[in-house]
Amino acid sequence: MDRDIPTIYLIPVTLGDSPVDRVLPSYNLEVIHRVSYFIVENVRSARRFLKACDRSIDIDSLHFSELNQHTAPEQIPALLGPAEEGHDIGVISEAGCPAVADPGADVVAIAQRRGYRVVPLVGPSSILLSLMGSGFNGQSFTFNGYLPIDQSARTAKMHEMERRIMRENQTQIFIETPYRNNKLIAELSRTLPQSLLLCVASDITCSRQSIITQPLSKWARATYNYDKIPTIFLLYK
Repeated sequence: MDRDIPTIYLIPVTLGDSPVDRVLPSYNLEVIHRVSYFIVENVRSARRFLKACDRSIDIDSLHFSELNQHTAPEQIPALLGPAEEGHDIGVISEAGCPAVADPGADVVAIAQRRGYRVVPLVGPSSILLSLMGSGFNGQSFTFNGYLPIDQSARTAKMHEMERRIMRENQTQIFIETPYRNNKLIAELSRTLPQSLLLCVASDITCSRQSIITQPLSKWARATYNYDKIPTIFLLYK
């Protein structure tokens, strides 16, 4: 490929308090050192992450643009302005891999259309790591994101996931706002067949990591507290 083509590096971030050298390869640090322009979900946390990678990095010499839920679609193309001038750009999420369940996907789509080189770097994805640790079907799976808040739509979504498990042999993966984690487990236990398996993968790669798979019948009787802890939920049969 032409080396003059700007590169958009997708730079994974640690999941919580896990040490950088435990989950990110040294090559990522090499990339970070040679990039001066970053598209980030939050400038403050991105600066903190870069300092954790190497305290010698001169943060004030770097250029940051924010891409998050408040960014209007028509503003996104301008974020790639430095690439139009020949500069490489690093894309950083709040946690885990950018562009996976993340606003970074929008800027990557534009980069692809413009013919820029897109390079995803190796790093932790809570979605894939939880699937690996669940014991569920890793050949066919769906990430559903957040379940609906409206109760009738929420219940309907749960039953839709149940049908897809039974008819398509497909693992169902989803998340919840962390302060509602405990409520969600109780709700799943009340709503779905007790024989279905629920994996609760919590605080992946971090100090409180826990990955537990058991039938909903056991979750209904279990004692647990996942309040305010980042957690991935998976259902299977």
